Amino acid sequence: MRSFHVFWDIFLRRIFKQPLGNMMRCRILCILILIGSHSVSVAEENTLPKADAVFSSFSASEVALGRLLFYDPILSGSRTVSCATCHHPNFATSDGLSLGIGDGGAGLGPGRKIDPDNIPEERIPRHSPTLFNLGASEFRSLFYDGRLEEDPDRPQGIRTPLGEDMVADFNSILSAQSMFPVLSADEMAGHYTESDVARAIRLGFLTGPDGAWELIANRVSAVPEYRRQFDNVIGADQPITFTAIANTIAAFIAMEWRADNSAFDQFLRTGARLDPAAEKGMYLFYGKAGCSRCHSGQFQTDHDFHAIAMPQFGPGKAARFENHARDIGRMRVTGRQQDAYKFRTPSLRNISDSAPYGHTGAFSTLKGVIRHHLDPVESLRAYSLPQAKLPHLPGAEDDWVLVRTAEIEAIAAANELAPMSLTSTEIDQLIAFLQTLYDPASLKGRLGIPSSVPSGLAVDQ
Repeated sequence: MRSFHVFWDIFLRRIFKQPLGNMMRCRILCILILIGSHSVSVAEENTLPKADAVFSSFSASEVALGRLLFYDPILSGSRTVSCATCHHPNFATSDGLSLGIGDGGAGLGPGRKIDPDNIPEERIPRHSPTLFNLGASEFRSLFYDGRLEEDPDRPQGIRTPLGEDMVADFNSILSAQSMFPVLSADEMAGHYTESDVARAIRLGFLTGPDGAWELIANRVSAVPEYRRQFDNVIGADQPITFTAIANTIAAFIAMEWRADNSAFDQFLRTGARLDPAAEKGMYLFYGKAGCSRCHSGQFQTDHDFHAIAMPQFGPGKAARFENHARDIGRMRVTGRQQDAYKFRTPSLRNISDSAPYGHTGAFSTLKGVIRHHLDPVESLRAYSLPQAKLPHLPGAEDDWVLVRTAEIEAIAAANELAPMSLTSTEIDQLIAFLQTLYDPASLKGRLGIPSSVPSGLAVDQ
């Protein structure tokens, strides 16, 4: 303390060229402290995002039609799987599983089990992502590896590894993403011999005459109520195509799960106070903890790709002729070694309700995934498969990566996050802030689950 007084005396003499009384010295010190506090406050405020997301708009008839198709299993090869099977509002537009089961499963969410008469070949290789705010203009790439992206240099404005002829007539990347699950044997298409759609895919007939898309569109066209509703959307003289179906589903998703009215949004718009613990967590998130370096913007994502040593298990994401237990993430799209094991930063909207977390759903609690971020490499090396929520699947080699040291070290070597320390109290404060991203209207959905669909097939309730 004595050294401070000596320093303070020297500082004041050099500034004012004369000795000052004790009262004046105290006043100057208080003013400097207030200025410093205000500067910190302003700096913190300047790191916060603005609640200014721009959303697309759609007609009520298009949204209503898309809702029915989203919940209708008629789009799957076996007529047993709908979009809602893996993206259900009961599970925050995901499925509550680490790696789910599409075709060949029965039931919903963690209660989903395999059909013994139609056993799936493998699990869906990545965790089912949530659908919140995908109608906002800032979402310009989709999927964990970003393989579907807006690209103004492409004729259709969309880049995809499936080729430009596959994206004609889609209204957006949100519409175009629907082409992937219906063509996937593990998700909606089914085993290669179990349906006309699956057989067409097996033979490589996708978009042309007698292709998978035409077969699906013909099913929908044959339902009088769907034809009537499409007349109001595309016109009575227009054929129902797969892209027309996809465009209505995208309209529904964009409207139904818009999530921009959380307590945090209200804070950004009006300054409405947050709970004290949540406020402390917010300043940790946008300050010391460094979360906002990747989880930036109104919806807490920079829409970029990062390697954070997330544990891998299950079948992996690769072509069927390749080693199917490894998932190299963004590198699979770009071919660049520097993109190995990078995955898209997820939005954190409704994060408190959308467990498990990570591209494999490796962590079932917010505390668990936060602790992983504090030391990703150590967390990866210590990870054990029982932490995952996996439905039973006979013959599945889920731990193929986890039991191979070379695989673990390759993932660890790509990690971008340096270890850091947070106290248990600080972690709890971060969780309190993340809970302010909860938007109840978006979780429930604005239109909700229909009691029935025009095809007469069962709706997952």
